[in-house]
Amino acid sequence: MDEAAAAELVVVIDDEYAMRLSCQKILAKMGIRSETFEDGARGLDGITRLKPDLVVVDLKMPGISGMEVISRVHQIDPQIVVVVITGYATIDTAIQAMKCGAYDFLPKPFSPEELRLIVKRGLERRRLALEAQRHELERAMLTRRFVTFVSHQLRTPLVAVHQYLSVMQQVEQSPAARQEWIGRCLVRIEELQNLIADWLTLARVESGTLAREKIQVDLSQVVRGILEGYRDLAAAGRVSLECRVPEEGLFVRGDRNCLTVLFDNLVSNAIKYNRPGGTVTVTGSPQAGETVVSVADSGIGIPEKDLPNLFGEFFRVKDEAAPKAAGTGLGLHICRKIAGEMGGTIDVESQLGTGSRFTVHLPAAIEAQRPMGSDDHVGTETRSDCR
Repeated sequence: MDEAAAAELVVVIDDEYAMRLSCQKILAKMGIRSETFEDGARGLDGITRLKPDLVVVDLKMPGISGMEVISRVHQIDPQIVVVVITGYATIDTAIQAMKCGAYDFLPKPFSPEELRLIVKRGLERRRLALEAQRHELERAMLTRRFVTFVSHQLRTPLVAVHQYLSVMQQVEQSPAARQEWIGRCLVRIEELQNLIADWLTLARVESGTLAREKIQVDLSQVVRGILEGYRDLAAAGRVSLECRVPEEGLFVRGDRNCLTVLFDNLVSNAIKYNRPGGTVTVTGSPQAGETVVSVADSGIGIPEKDLPNLFGEFFRVKDEAAPKAAGTGLGLHICRKIAGEMGGTIDVESQLGTGSRFTVHLPAAIEAQRPMGSDDHVGTETRSDCR
């Protein structure tokens, strides 16, 4: 019996001493702690005090009946599992006990094995109920935190835009100044658009509806298309783009839009947190049934203390060396969710001041790969222009 089971407690309520003693011995051999009580009143007092995981109660007892005990147990804790035992077993009494909230029904006399089986099932039900309750509480807390954070993030740019427009309405400005303030408004509105887009994407990920299709996708084409789209942004920051993916393709099965979101986020971050004269290199290859694609940059790197939290919701690295780039803190969290939904993983290596490498492992669509001849090279590359 493991430590968790040994920590579980069963309360037995029965007016027959021999029955209480027998149950206690059977439970002890199972490695389960137990307490016994001779009537319903003492049993309820013990349940209130001990908070057991499971209660075994006789229906026919002097004073407080077993039916009333069942009802009052669930007022103390609705997750406590109740097993009814009785020497007057009928279908009607079994149905009545279940309606009162009993988990199962065991007629007397019963064998030790029958009691062991019903207690094991009952305790397993209790564990599952408590686990579900914990998950529900965690989800509720995450939801509250999510709503609070997003509300703040939405309010901040909206207040800024309102202030800019109020100033423009009340104060005469030169055309140049007016254009500057309009530009500020547009930047803030873009922040709002990005936040809303990430929020909706995350909602789809959490609901399991993000990956709408499982089709054959060539990641070589996906990566080249993303890099081509970022060519102007990279040039503006004096960042070079390199693409090292096989000309014959890198095939996986998944949702093309999801995969585009994943690698778009990684490439965007690699450019954003790079340095003038830096490089972003995307490398891909098939490896032992997997398709492996890495996005490496020569940028500012990530502090070691932040690496364990990097894929968490709303987490952003707080580093004075980092550029004050707009972001929601959801991008990498979404990347990990997408990779997981596709049956893969994503990990990161980084050294402060040197750069970072994000590596995505996805199951390869091996049937789609063209057999390679002796003169073929896994690393057949196109550099810089990624054409």
